[in-house]
Amino acid sequence: MKANAKPRIYAMPFARIYPLYLAKVERKGRSKAEVDAVIAWHTGYAGDSLAAALDSGIDCEAFFDQAPALNPDRDLVTGLVCGVRVEAIEEPTMREIRILDKLVDELARGGPMDKILRRPV
Repeated sequence: MKANAKPRIYAMPFARIYPLYLAKVERKGRSKAEVDAVIAWHTGYAGDSLAAALDSGIDCEAFFDQAPALNPDRDLVTGLVCGVRVEAIEEPTMREIRILDKLVDELARGGPMDKILRRPV
């Protein structure tokens, strides 16, 4: 990759990644509503605003840059995604992408929603 070149995922439409998240969790018996809840918790996109973002063809970088309300508790999401520690990622957009990947992974693994959404017990 050239210096200053952005990762390809930044230019990828979020609507192309969303069905992959759905397929991953539905194979494990989880639902679209749960994926949408995870996305809403992380980004603030919910209901009509998520549908509008998906329909618009917005790329991943803009999806996170224009997120209605990034959750301040998203920094509580830690652990490995693709062999990289989420909390060690310094580039803001890549970190947001990996946080969402981690949340979807936890959902697919059968974690309880309260734990996935970092709610106090």
